[in-house]
Amino acid sequence: MPFFEIDADISKARTIDTRFYTDAEWFEYSKEAIFARTWQFAGLADDLKGLTPIELLPHILDEPLLIIERDNVRHCVSNVCTHRGKVLVERQSNADLIRCGYHGRRFDLDGRFLSMPEFDEVKDFPSPCDDLAAIPYAEFAGFAFVSPDPKAKLPEFVGGAGDLITPVEHNGLKLAAKREYTIDAHWALYCENYLEGFHIPYVHKSLNQIVDYGTYTTETFRYSSLQTGFDDTGNIAAKYLFIFPGMMLNFYSWGVSVNVVRPLSPNRTTVEFLTYLKPGAVIGDGAGGDLHTVEMEDEQVVESVQRGIRSRYYNSGRYSPSREQGTHHFHRLIAEFID
Repeated sequence: MPFFEIDADISKARTIDTRFYTDAEWFEYSKEAIFARTWQFAGLADDLKGLTPIELLPHILDEPLLIIERDNVRHCVSNVCTHRGKVLVERQSNADLIRCGYHGRRFDLDGRFLSMPEFDEVKDFPSPCDDLAAIPYAEFAGFAFVSPDPKAKLPEFVGGAGDLITPVEHNGLKLAAKREYTIDAHWALYCENYLEGFHIPYVHKSLNQIVDYGTYTTETFRYSSLQTGFDDTGNIAAKYLFIFPGMMLNFYSWGVSVNVVRPLSPNRTTVEFLTYLKPGAVIGDGAGGDLHTVEMEDEQVVESVQRGIRSRYYNSGRYSPSREQGTHHFHRLIAEFID
């Protein structure tokens, strides 16, 4: 639609039309147009042993999937029986085949149909549609991702940021904490706030004392962007990798914090925080040392924006060419996917 077009020249562009945030039909359309076409976080790859059932973006795609690890090789298939649609595997296991608990249909660990009781008289059976659908699966930095219908392969979504991020010793990286926050705001508003450091001096007083705002940088790639914050000595304090549409990997000296954005409605979003520590590491006092306080500050301002964009006096704004490259890039991707 023309009102979702974003000028490629940031100095001329206006932000995305507020109808994208406020219209329930656009929210529903975005589920398939954006989230089904992009890569979604599935966890730490080394934690996916045997048969691991996952739910792909509950409340958005509601897609039961099964990640299978065999001989240190992982792949993903549909976790729904091709007979009557029952979810096949309910909990992690080390079984050597997949059997439906409803009528006994069996599949091998590659998802191929094996057998089915009482089907001897069925014509043209089995056929390829009786196999479990294969779902694209990929890994990056020790983390697993899946997608129902990706527009591009995961390396293209990560972009050049993969070579720029400080190497993380993901062997031995352990989940230390898991927490969910629910925000009364549209999912894209939450992402936009993450994608610029422009607000740091005004919203995050304590973080502003750690990160040197004047040297904060943003690099954009095809489907991702990388923000780098430096301390007052010129050393890297943190790197923030955003993978469209709502995956955030935050790299600190002590490990990695992962934020998974899960849209619930046009004005409600859940964000899952996963904190992974390196062996022997503890969360220190630097960047990432108080994630909860920073999150509370972000939520307050994003919820205020959610209230403000419904105003009859606001439709769109302008970008700072020096500070809002990430948000401009994000809006252009939204416009591209929903076109």
